[in-house]
Amino acid sequence: MTATATPTTAQTRTLPRFGGFSLGMLALELRRLIRNKRTVIFTFIMPAVFFLLFGTSANYKHEQVGNGNVTGYVMVSMAVYGAMLATTSGGAMVSIERAAGWSRQLRLTPLRPAAYIGVKLVLAMVIGAVSVAVVNVVGAFTGAELDTGPWIACALLSWVCSLVFAAFGLFMGYLLPSENVMQILGPALGLLGLAGGLFVPVDKLGSTLETIAKFTPVYGVGEVARYPLTHSDNLWQAILSVVVWTALFAAGAIWRFRRDTARV
Repeated sequence: MTATATPTTAQTRTLPRFGGFSLGMLALELRRLIRNKRTVIFTFIMPAVFFLLFGTSANYKHEQVGNGNVTGYVMVSMAVYGAMLATTSGGAMVSIERAAGWSRQLRLTPLRPAAYIGVKLVLAMVIGAVSVAVVNVVGAFTGAELDTGPWIACALLSWVCSLVFAAFGLFMGYLLPSENVMQILGPALGLLGLAGGLFVPVDKLGSTLETIAKFTPVYGVGEVARYPLTHSDNLWQAILSVVVWTALFAAGAIWRFRRDTARV
């Protein structure tokens, strides 16, 4: 009696396109984020309130800066601050997910680590865009004056340069414990905003603090974002600051991410 061998068909696992990155996953993450009322207040409302408090003085509306007024200058600074808060909080969400075990569960799925990081970065930039838009809309109705081209350019640069803080948020999200991440980052961003010239122009801080300010991550972002309005002489120094800080925070996020995934 001869045994007949039956061929077996190997089951191949189909990996998702783009490593699992999808608009559906992004929409799910976005809905989960905006359900958090503290996040909405912290990232969308507070920067606009700060602008109304600090930037709508009658004197500011009539005092010129570049091709706009001081109210417009403050509006751009507060748009940068709002983008900072939004992108940092979006990136730092990984800390909460790590503590809840969600990121560990995702590693058991076909979702690629790069796609997971990509979703977080895109999510951070989306909510950063909303924060910038809110401040600019409020500014348009409360006396901010800029020419149309510089206004659009300032808004776009405020948003694009906030990528620095999306990387910063990811780095801190992997570095800090979840129960403390936003309690630490909230005041830290306020201090960075003050030191970097968002609340007070750096030339008003005194020579020593002005020198220190130029080495903060906020300084470059603010200078680049306001350039279409002010035409500052420090553009290339500011661009270098943005590039260097983005690279440093991204490298830190990758380092911590690899250490985190190595434990699984």
